[in-house]
Amino acid sequence: MSDTEGHKETSTGKETDAEKSFEDQVKDVIETVRPALQGHGGDVQFIGVDEDKTVKVRLQGACRGCPGATMTMRMGIERILKERVPDVKQVVAVA
Repeated sequence: MSDTEGHKETSTGKETDAEKSFEDQVKDVIETVRPALQGHGGDVQFIGVDEDKTVKVRLQGACRGCPGATMTMRMGIERILKERVPDVKQVVAVA
């Protein structure tokens, strides 16, 4: 399709980060941090995003109820998300 039709294709046929939706960009970044959490017996599940671009996640496994979970959220998941997807306002854990 041409640019005038609202879609752009790269030579590989895959979307670039600029063409992905905000939610898809967030999901991609979460997938990159999951292995680190899984390596410590935990995990993170993407729940959704609010209109103000607050990202909601659920901590699972060893991360759930861990005293360091708040630090993991702020200094890990939220920091990385904001670096890679600058529009992210904040990341909150939901039960």
